[in-house]
Amino acid sequence: MTADDNGRPHGAAVPDEHEHTARNATPEPAAVDAPPVREPTRWEALTSAPPVGGGGLLDDLPEQGRGASPLRPGTAQEGPSAVRRGLNPEWRNPFFPPAHGNASADPLSDPDEPETSSQREEPAPAEPSAGGAPRSADPRTQDTDHLLEPNVIPFRGSTHDRTTASTTSRRAAVPASEAITPASEAITPASEAITSAAEDGAVADRPAERAAAPAPEPPESARALPTESVAPSPYRGPARHAYPAAQRDAVYRAIRERRDVRVGFRGDPIPHEVLTRVLEAAHQAPSVGFSQPWDFVVIDDTQTRTRVQELVRRQREAYASSLPGARARAFSGLKVEAILDTPVNVVVTVDPTRGGRHTLGRHAQPQTAGYSASLAVENLWLAARAEGLGVGWVSFFEERALARELDLPPHLEIVAYLCVGYVDDFPTEPELSLSGWAQRRPLSWAVHRDHYGRRGLPGEAPTSLLEETVAEIGPPNARAVAEARERQGRMTTPPGALGVLEDVAVQLAGLAGEAQPPIPEPAAVAIFAGDHGVHAQGVTAWPQEVTAQMVRNFLDGGAVVNAFAGQVGAEVTVVDVGVLADLPTVPGLLPRKVARGTADFTRGPAMSRVQAGYAIEAGIEVARDLVAAGNRCLVTGDMGIANTTPSAALIAAFTGRDPAEVTGRGTGVDDAMHEHKIEVVRAGLRANRIDPADPVGVLAAVGGLEHAALTGFILGAAALRVPVLLDGVIAGAAALAAAALSPDVLHACVAGHRSSEPGHSVVLEHLRLRPLVDLELRLGEGSGALLALPLLQGAVRALREVATFDSAGVTERS
Repeated sequence: MTADDNGRPHGAAVPDEHEHTARNATPEPAAVDAPPVREPTRWEALTSAPPVGGGGLLDDLPEQGRGASPLRPGTAQEGPSAVRRGLNPEWRNPFFPPAHGNASADPLSDPDEPETSSQREEPAPAEPSAGGAPRSADPRTQDTDHLLEPNVIPFRGSTHDRTTASTTSRRAAVPASEAITPASEAITPASEAITSAAEDGAVADRPAERAAAPAPEPPESARALPTESVAPSPYRGPARHAYPAAQRDAVYRAIRERRDVRVGFRGDPIPHEVLTRVLEAAHQAPSVGFSQPWDFVVIDDTQTRTRVQELVRRQREAYASSLPGARARAFSGLKVEAILDTPVNVVVTVDPTRGGRHTLGRHAQPQTAGYSASLAVENLWLAARAEGLGVGWVSFFEERALARELDLPPHLEIVAYLCVGYVDDFPTEPELSLSGWAQRRPLSWAVHRDHYGRRGLPGEAPTSLLEETVAEIGPPNARAVAEARERQGRMTTPPGALGVLEDVAVQLAGLAGEAQPPIPEPAAVAIFAGDHGVHAQGVTAWPQEVTAQMVRNFLDGGAVVNAFAGQVGAEVTVVDVGVLADLPTVPGLLPRKVARGTADFTRGPAMSRVQAGYAIEAGIEVARDLVAAGNRCLVTGDMGIANTTPSAALIAAFTGRDPAEVTGRGTGVDDAMHEHKIEVVRAGLRANRIDPADPVGVLAAVGGLEHAALTGFILGAAALRVPVLLDGVIAGAAALAAAALSPDVLHACVAGHRSSEPGHSVVLEHLRLRPLVDLELRLGEGSGALLALPLLQGAVRALREVATFDSAGVTERS
């Protein structure tokens, strides 16, 4: 790659002297008579997709275009969009006619407000019709039943009389609180069955029913979901359609207690009527354009299931061989399928073409067919739980191989392979959580307000991810620290014999809040990669494209970090937060690119404050994801040609030391280039306003995107009270920023090694960290920290496993 004097590839746009804000610049102010310019989102600096505008697909169409007949003569042009525009406030949905006597009730009215006499008007006496049946005196409902008929083409062979059913339901004068709309006349299996189980006992507890002979298959109308008399809702106002508390709690109970079950299945057969109810519940799932793209293949043949199990066994072995050591050991004890342990397997497929070319809602998002089939899976799962059935999802198979085994047509795709059967008991938590393989993510991590990144549950004040994370970081647990020290005093070793490892073990005890903390494995190293505009100043002999090349080397498993990670059984994850080049979408690479490299900090800030904040958040999210995936130790890694130069600038800014004291030779520059590099650091500090009390501002001024992301990574680990093993000078510079944001973050930090870069020794002294290894390393990538990982694990293992004098029967010294 060739570059101009500013270090940018030839042919690239050359910014003006204030280019440091160009990557996140806002548009020029619009003219007075022009429409307002929309504020750009965080990712529009990287993509050029135009904003999507426009209203609803069916807005402003004649009502016939919506699939319903005209409501009244002369109102064919007035529909829901007209109501929104205020043109026809009396428009009524033909599928949900108003309840008798309350056609214009305000859904937001106060439920506690007493009714006035005008609200309690008695209906006018009904006049007998020609057939003797009473006719409503309300002129709005006289002879209009035919106008409310939906324009729906009946299914061939359907035995359900739509006209009769809909007319009967409309003519029944029932209070609004007791009315059941046609869409809810059949109670969902989850709520109905769990309510029935609460009253009569689950089907699984009645052996006579389990062994019942299968009855002849009833006609379609008789196979509909069972109905029962629904108690009137006790609610009024907007919540008047809510289920009574007991039924609502049953629905939420089924959701809460649904489990992916792999162990503890019974061999009892599933009665046909129970399995039919479960499948009917799945078939009631919502789908894009009402396309219902699913099919269900019910497998009870033992030979077929045996062949499927062989497909699963081969994939399980392939997956196990790909795992790092600690993960492989944990996986060896996990059961991943119950194909032969259950009486029935159910395969859910999706037809992405069902509904035809013009399926409503699938034009712009064709992938929604698969999403719809997933909803059918969830319905099946909830209904099965209500029936006392366990369900286990199997995904260890090559999809086309299984499709051939099941003789599926080529256009069908497999969404889920489910093992279904009665169980001895349901686990109190997901099995993978109980085994420590993964943890449940808190709801607060997944809820955003108005736009992505603005956090807060409903009713809470919105906050940022950085504020939320810093608020969760606290001091060590004093009780656990004291108990760990007390146990060390009773261990069968002379006091202080393990040196620094004793302090490390106590530190991790205080972090975990346990006198015997968990062993920090499995561990994951996250390599944050980014390019640097200061590369243009000639601070290294290596070309900038080496950053992307080394990222590919990490992903191919050919770097030192891969070798060391394999040695200690750690997982390697690469995070692109600022690489100049586009990188392939491959396993092991997390695309979190905030910008294509930073600007030259000798001419102004390296990045905007907003970009620095996004990079910090990216680091926090990576820490959260790795911990939620079951990792108990995080290791810092980095990649970015010229990144020791911004590291030196950050260290000088946070410690107040002279650039000559903290600037090293990086990748091995000669004396002349080293002197030039020191002057470049000085120039960057002069060109920017540096305030150590504003850590985010310092990162934006002279840092790199990987420095900001590592800052968030360290903060995220500390907030989750998981130890973070620091590598060399780049991680040290990020640790300075993290400690400036939250001093308690250091209780989670362990210095893996001492780099030969002079700035790293300054960092360790400033933060009062003692390195576990000192081998004159200066490679980066996380290599030195990985070498220290067994020492960290050994320190905890000694605290947990070494016997005490009393338990071992060893006489203590006098």
